[in-house]
Amino acid sequence: MIEPLLNVENLWVRFPSRNADFDAVRGVSFTLGQERLGIVGESGSGKSLTGRALLRLIQSPGIVEADRMTLHGENILHASEARMRQLRGGQISMIMQDPKFSLNPVMSVGQQMSEALRAHKKVSKSQARIQTIKMLDEVAIRDPERVFDLFPHEVSGGMGQRIMIAMMLLPNPKILIADEPTSALDVSVQIQVLDIMDKLVRDRGMGLIFISHDLNLVAKFCDRIIIMYAGRIVETCKASELRQAKHPYTLGLLNSVPNLEHPRDRLDVLKRDPAWRDAPSVSACQ
Repeated sequence: MIEPLLNVENLWVRFPSRNADFDAVRGVSFTLGQERLGIVGESGSGKSLTGRALLRLIQSPGIVEADRMTLHGENILHASEARMRQLRGGQISMIMQDPKFSLNPVMSVGQQMSEALRAHKKVSKSQARIQTIKMLDEVAIRDPERVFDLFPHEVSGGMGQRIMIAMMLLPNPKILIADEPTSALDVSVQIQVLDIMDKLVRDRGMGLIFISHDLNLVAKFCDRIIIMYAGRIVETCKASELRQAKHPYTLGLLNSVPNLEHPRDRLDVLKRDPAWRDAPSVSACQ
């Protein structure tokens, strides 16, 4: 049996408060192979915190606990901070939501990308420049030599997002976590960015975790889908079988968004049941 790239069992993320601990992520378990895994849910469902917990980016007083959290079989839950700095970017990278807040405004695009590469690979400045320009070209940026010397405020939102993708993929990690990478982009640019990510992930044999609140987008782009509600997984399914979902929360999400193929006069309002918080998860996969 092939060892998955990532194995997570019973992941919890807690934040202490005066009255009681707040459980933001509750007992999440999943594996990731060379595939595109979507994590979907409303704002506050624990999607982004799950991604950050995988990179050990939850700061004190936040508490991360799990029965198992391994990357290529290596225990990353108890790895030292020095080891995690090697793994972040080198083996597992994360694209944040808004490149304008992720890029350093006082460093040029090329400086930042070269720095990310040289932090994990032993290359000279000239070699880093060559590889950076090549990577910018791979993400369909015109005139990459010119963009190399630009500052973040001089690029558009779509170009900034492609720069972030290029920066995260430059050290050649095995896993990419994309946290709503297209939420701030218009529809036409969304498609371009997703096509670029899809090609790079497939060509490199990577594992992708695609975090989003858009079920229809994830269904078209991913292989498997995890549905999260109130910090836990309520349903998992193959993307091709999303319309056969069983959990009422998943069905509610699907019915609350427009469907151009089957237009309706009125969209359903998502009604939440408190019992969903602790009910066993279901699987629509055959």
